[in-house]
Amino acid sequence: MKIKRGKQRLTLLVLRDAQHSAKQVHLSRPLMIAVPAAAILSISSLIVSMQIHSARTISQLEQQLTLKSLESLQMELTVTNKEEAIERLNKAVIQLSSEAAQTKTQMQRVKELELQLQQFIQKHGSSGDETSSLTNGGNDHVGGEYIAVHENEMLNLAEETKDDFEAIRNMIKTMEAHIPRTLDQAQETQSKREGNPTRWPTVSKRLTSSFGYRTDPFNGRSAYHAGIDIAGERGDPVFAAGSGIVTAAERDGSRGQYIVVKHPNGLETWYMHLDSFDVKTGDHVEQGEAIGKLGNTGRSTGPHLHFQVVKNNQTVNPLPYVR
Repeated sequence: MKIKRGKQRLTLLVLRDAQHSAKQVHLSRPLMIAVPAAAILSISSLIVSMQIHSARTISQLEQQLTLKSLESLQMELTVTNKEEAIERLNKAVIQLSSEAAQTKTQMQRVKELELQLQQFIQKHGSSGDETSSLTNGGNDHVGGEYIAVHENEMLNLAEETKDDFEAIRNMIKTMEAHIPRTLDQAQETQSKREGNPTRWPTVSKRLTSSFGYRTDPFNGRSAYHAGIDIAGERGDPVFAAGSGIVTAAERDGSRGQYIVVKHPNGLETWYMHLDSFDVKTGDHVEQGEAIGKLGNTGRSTGPHLHFQVVKNNQTVNPLPYVR
């Protein structure tokens, strides 16, 4: 290729190979200058564009890295929060398990009390009060070795606690069905027991005349004594031998001032020769309640209480009841 100089023109000879003829390209000088300049500008623009794109890419990558860092930090916080939540749940499961065990024990004690009530009902009036002392120690002073709890152990404990609460629910249902009826039966039995005239009616225990045939102290003849005579001091309290309703609180020439109390099972108790009485007809009296004062009224030789028991309108020996 040769460059021929002319007037403001340049000639370019393009030689391809021996088989082809040379070609001439005529270019003006300004064009020769403009083409390289344009190429340089294009390359510069490309470089600037690449730099701008690189800067944008770097900025995006930096933003993505920042977001990744934030997400990683947030994930760490979430994991920490989850671990704390799991630990709180573990403690709650342990607490519930302890409460379930205590509740189950208490329910078992209630069941034992119900059994005692049923035994009381079967015995129909065993004397004495039965008490049960239930003590649940506090947890102010605790200690022991620290042993870590694993996840499987907590799951097993949770299942056991669930089973405990299910058993407690079943026990409560059973007791809800049985206890009201048992309490009614116990109350009825207690009422019958207290209604039976089993309490000694005076302070004095000195028996001066027994039940049955005896010699009459006034005429010396044989006579039937329908009760027992208990000597005492005038004004001593006279107690109801059993709970019941006062059916008579009157005065009679032979009985003196007397009281009749009606009890369950067709029983009545009579209290005669009283100095006074503290109840009136229709009153309800409790076993052991003071109902009058010992005296010497009516057909009597001295201060004493004539006490008799009537069963189905027939006088019976009082001693088997009040012994």
